[in-house]
Amino acid sequence: MNFVPLLAQESAATIDVSAQLTQNLLTTNNVWMMLSTALVFIMHLGFAGVEAGFGQAKNTVNILFKNTITPILGIITYALAGFYLMYPGFETPGWFGFDAAGWSMFWFSPGDADVTAAYADAGYTYWTDFLFQAMFAATAATIVSGAIAERVKLWSYLIFTLFFVGIVYPIIGSWKWGGGALDAMGFYDFAGSTLVHSVGGWGALAGVILVGPRIGKYVNGKTVDKPGASVPLAVIGVFLLWLGWFGFNGGSVLSADPGLVSFVLVTTSLAACAGGLGGFLAGYFVFKRLDLGMVLNGILAGLVGITAGADVINPGSAVIVGFIAGILVVLSAVLLDSLRLDDVVGAVSVHLTCGVWGTLAVGIFSTNPDHSFITQLIGVAVCGVTAFVSAFVIFYVLKMTIGIRVSEEHEKSGLDSHEHGIRGYTIVYDE
Repeated sequence: MNFVPLLAQESAATIDVSAQLTQNLLTTNNVWMMLSTALVFIMHLGFAGVEAGFGQAKNTVNILFKNTITPILGIITYALAGFYLMYPGFETPGWFGFDAAGWSMFWFSPGDADVTAAYADAGYTYWTDFLFQAMFAATAATIVSGAIAERVKLWSYLIFTLFFVGIVYPIIGSWKWGGGALDAMGFYDFAGSTLVHSVGGWGALAGVILVGPRIGKYVNGKTVDKPGASVPLAVIGVFLLWLGWFGFNGGSVLSADPGLVSFVLVTTSLAACAGGLGGFLAGYFVFKRLDLGMVLNGILAGLVGITAGADVINPGSAVIVGFIAGILVVLSAVLLDSLRLDDVVGAVSVHLTCGVWGTLAVGIFSTNPDHSFITQLIGVAVCGVTAFVSAFVIFYVLKMTIGIRVSEEHEKSGLDSHEHGIRGYTIVYDE
């Protein structure tokens, strides 16, 4: 009996089964990545809710307009330049590179894009890779929007977004996620406590400094509260952001690995809860009241704090990281007000202060012995200086040319009527 044909058939069948399993793995992973992309996208609605809720009613349309345009510009600019700056394919780890071949393929030869299991170890396709990362890029710009709301010129903000998201953010991101110099150094940032959140926070701080505080915010050494338009809307926004973070951190596993994804979602949720608790207690201690705003920002602080190490920090340590972040966000807000730095939604405190803390926390609590506090500190410093100086220069050039602040008249009466011709809240009485 000739066994050769039988062996050949069995070998072919084995290959077919293996290929099918690989294809099924790619499909499963890619579906999770696309779902994560959708969850990150919905975070823009969360940001819009938080900013419109904490902002004054007379500026609601202006705030929502910026939050609508931001992801539009963010995704477009990331497609034009950001993706190829962030993943330049460094031959050796460096500080700057551009993937011209990838840019040409994206726009003119999309059929050459790798959508097979050979791309990213069967984790996702080339197109999913772009879209997931584009959502992160747009998020970095949205952070700036909330901090300088209610007095910044719309056109100046939009121009800033083009340069910050299209150039600054992806270059900094390439140093770690693109295989650049920080990655070679051993710097670790799982989902972007520094690369997304503190980069956006540094941009927000530069904007707050150069735009200046709102009229009447600081009077005779005292901080004057500016009542938000809708507390319920702010709460809805925070819960939408929390929901989106399941994709933000869970998707950063870059596969549907059941063990790691579920672990990351647990540490993410625990840190959010601990952050809310920290904000609640610190807010009560500082302000002597049950401050809902500090609980909400505490939740976001915990989420930002755990983002750098959600996959390498144990659940117990995640609670500590989140709780400390919740306390820090309150203390940071108090410090900013004492320095007369007017941040409408607390973006600098949430994203910058807690982004830095979360990145450093990797060097303290990580289960990976290769992660070093000193290396994390160097990475935070390098990214921080680059982001702040770049944002400051962009805002300063805009200030010296077209201006970055609306007129006193427009600010006092509200930006909605002057710039958009409608108001966010209108009551119509029948005659």
